[in-house]
Amino acid sequence: MPTDTILIVDDDQSARRLLGEYVDSFEFGYDTAEGGEAAIRKLREGNFTIVLTDMIMPGMDGMQLVKHIREHHPNIGVIVITGGQAFSYTDVIKAGASDFISKPFTSDELEAKLNRLVREQNLVRQLEQISLRDTLTQLYNRRYFEGKMLAEAQRAERQRYNIFLAMVDVDNLKGHNDKTGHQSGDKLLQAVSRILQQSIRENVDWAFRYGGDEFGIVFTQVESSQIAKVTERILSKYGQEGFLGTGLSFGISRFLRHPGMTWQEDIDDLVARSDKALYAAKERGKNQVVFDEAS
Repeated sequence: MPTDTILIVDDDQSARRLLGEYVDSFEFGYDTAEGGEAAIRKLREGNFTIVLTDMIMPGMDGMQLVKHIREHHPNIGVIVITGGQAFSYTDVIKAGASDFISKPFTSDELEAKLNRLVREQNLVRQLEQISLRDTLTQLYNRRYFEGKMLAEAQRAERQRYNIFLAMVDVDNLKGHNDKTGHQSGDKLLQAVSRILQQSIRENVDWAFRYGGDEFGIVFTQVESSQIAKVTERILSKYGQEGFLGTGLSFGISRFLRHPGMTWQEDIDDLVARSDKALYAAKERGKNQVVFDEAS
């Protein structure tokens, strides 16, 4: 099954059919739209890698569509098809197009441009993934958390389900490093990472390294009683790793939407309450779980 899907936009049905045959022969998936307005609806509903659009169309023309895509779908590449109209290369690139192709063109030319753009997009995605991962543990990092937390909080509000944040801190890591060396400390952090990943639901919950010896888990579509069972399993698995003198402390809070507060203010409040619960776990003897009172 093709992994890259192309949206073909042209008001001419025969042109859409021909381009579809080309794209299909290149082994890309594709869909079509008969104009700019229809393309916007398809982009809102579908998952596309590239838009291949004509420039002269009734209603919303190609230039307007390119500007809309750059503003609302910045990760989608756009190749515009020109036919000697009053749109220059500079015009379309300034508007946000990735490339252009002039009529008449051959299938080989179109295939080359599509493949080049796909390679560039794949490289960008790989670099983005690298920038969002912690090098030592391969968990998502704090930068990823900040974007993911907002998206998950907004989705939870729309679909009316609970979302929790667990902050996790390694107890006595400094003492462990002093006794056994930093290489052993790195292995400990990698073990915590592995345990967290094994204990949560893939593509439903997310684990990340917040910084230093502090980790986090975003739990979605779940109740506090279920989280309590998960954290109990995590503590049990960690205890079996044999890192004597250390433990894991958890501070957990539920996301709350407050009237008059921005999304970022509510997320900051969530983090603050999780931190407060984490400190309480430390004060109560460490290696345990404390839920925020509002959770």
